[in-house]
Amino acid sequence: MAEQPGVSRRSLLRNTAIAGMGAGLVTLGGQATAGADSIPAVGEDSGSWPKRRGKSMIGVPFQATPNPRFGIIGLGNRGAGMLTDLLGVPGAKVTALCDTRPEFAAKAAKVVTAAGQPEPAVYTNGEHAFEQLVARDDVDFVYVATPWEWHTPMALAAMRAGKHVGVECPIGITVKDLWELVDTSEQTGRHCIQLENCSYGQNEMRALRMVHAGKFGQVLHGSGAYLHDLRELLFSDTYYAGEWRRTWHTKLNTDLYPTHGLGPVAAYMDIHRGDRLERISTMSTPALGLAEYREAHVPRSDSSWQETYVKGDVTMSLIQTAKGRVIHLVHGVSSPHPYSRLNYIAGTKGAFEDYPARIYVEPDHSGHKWGSWDAYKSFDHWLWTEVGGGSGGHGGMDYIMLWRLVQCLTLGLPPDIDVYDSAAWSAPLPLGVMSVKHKGASIPFPDFTRNNWKTPHAGIDSPKP
Repeated sequence: MAEQPGVSRRSLLRNTAIAGMGAGLVTLGGQATAGADSIPAVGEDSGSWPKRRGKSMIGVPFQATPNPRFGIIGLGNRGAGMLTDLLGVPGAKVTALCDTRPEFAAKAAKVVTAAGQPEPAVYTNGEHAFEQLVARDDVDFVYVATPWEWHTPMALAAMRAGKHVGVECPIGITVKDLWELVDTSEQTGRHCIQLENCSYGQNEMRALRMVHAGKFGQVLHGSGAYLHDLRELLFSDTYYAGEWRRTWHTKLNTDLYPTHGLGPVAAYMDIHRGDRLERISTMSTPALGLAEYREAHVPRSDSSWQETYVKGDVTMSLIQTAKGRVIHLVHGVSSPHPYSRLNYIAGTKGAFEDYPARIYVEPDHSGHKWGSWDAYKSFDHWLWTEVGGGSGGHGGMDYIMLWRLVQCLTLGLPPDIDVYDSAAWSAPLPLGVMSVKHKGASIPFPDFTRNNWKTPHAGIDSPKP
């Protein structure tokens, strides 16, 4: 394959792969959906779901693993930051590292030894070096922090090698990906976890405990979002390796990053613990922001001028649950906006709204005036009152997420987030492509639990062991 000026062979291969994914987003369970003139009835009933080939992973505990050993794939911005947090968790060991860039892996290995742990094995020989890492006998859990197109292949390889795996957002790009992750987790008996750190935020966990305490009455609706002005980073020559993240804006018009907003609201609504996501309708604005930013800030010699952006600046979805409750989901990274995840939950007795945090619940408040969120610190989750976020990233939620993961591995507890949660939280990405294509049509969600969504089991509002 001939290289274009200023474009690496790795970038060309990645872009080709992403283009192929765009064409295959509506592939379900190995079967192609209907053509462009009809709306695919995905997930509408059990007849459209792949048959279960293993055993349900709902409530399945980890095997108790004192001092769990981690292998990390991807040591860029996210992977390197999470490595530091993980090394701060008592009992966690890092035994193997992988990145296609030897200098990144070498730097990360020094971080491990500086923390007083033995020098980890390092794999840097090509894009499939991760296969050597997942095959190691001294790795219990694989952490994937790579560009999105690699998430599903790496997670599948880890489970098939007998390892539990955690994956950065999103966990999969196509509905077929998501079903394959579910099926492989059930077949191998290995957990596949969406590492959704925002679900472990202090405000999110406080609101979750208040929901479960009945402070909001019967829950009616919620909102979640990823509103983060990434324009400067998307055009950076160094922040995203090969500028991979901007490439997605040239291929797919959908919510590219649904889990930060959806994960916490799904927890508030006990999704897969008495309710489920049933259908979604998605619309996008025109795609203008990245082109305007490029015009103002990027020289004409830059390879980005060969790109055409199709991802709308703001994508909005409405999701209805089996109980009739409604979730409002928003994604926007290519226009000016203060950072916000919305993080809103409302019920028959009142509401909590974040950014800034404020609350209005009866009988505590009246007169149409918001009350102080600080007045409800007594509802803070035990992970925040007894463990705390320390110096962990994203206000401490990264550390809390990793601390809890290590605790579940060490004590042999079920994970707070399972493969069914993980698949459902990423599903708005491919389902949104279909809905946008059909002018906001309602698209059914697959039921990744296969009718087990009413099964009671622990979630993010975890009891103290």
